Amino acid sequence: MNDKKAQTRERILAAASSALISRGPAEPSVGEVMGAAGLTVGGFYAHFGSKDALMLEAFTQLLGQRRALIAEIDNTLPAEDRRVLLAAFYLSRKHRDTQDQGCPLPSSLGELTRLPEDFRAALAEHLELMVAQMAASAEDADKVLADMALMVGGLALARALGPGELSDRVLRAAKSAIV
Repeated sequence: MNDKKAQTRERILAAASSALISRGPAEPSVGEVMGAAGLTVGGFYAHFGSKDALMLEAFTQLLGQRRALIAEIDNTLPAEDRRVLLAAFYLSRKHRDTQDQGCPLPSSLGELTRLPEDFRAALAEHLELMVAQMAASAEDADKVLADMALMVGGLALARALGPGELSDRVLRAAKSAIV
């Protein structure tokens, strides 16, 4: 793929990622994504076979970026301490209030059952890789999954509530449960 085409593809993926984080993979239209990338809809199929293919690639890329961020947490710390650090960031006001950056899961999970199976397969792979990354032992794996469920659910509730005292309480309560 030539450089210009690769750069255009990355612009489209960046626009799709931003839309996916804020509104999930099903709602944004091809026209909206292409417009946000500064392109016309006519050029879309030179880069992607379908909207689902674009959104799946954006979803998978975003999940990989999240794992890369988590890999930056000092792995010499005990697993429990790493999860507490992760929760402190993940369940923060800053992460809650971001419009086009952050975790795509809160905006996407409700839609995955209506999308091609590949989306659920990408989520399952992400969860398995996260468990492998964060669990100190096989016995620790279910605790990691529980913490992840609590963090994603807590963030989804806090984002749905918007900035405010109850939303802040949800974030604090979820953080305090991760130990």
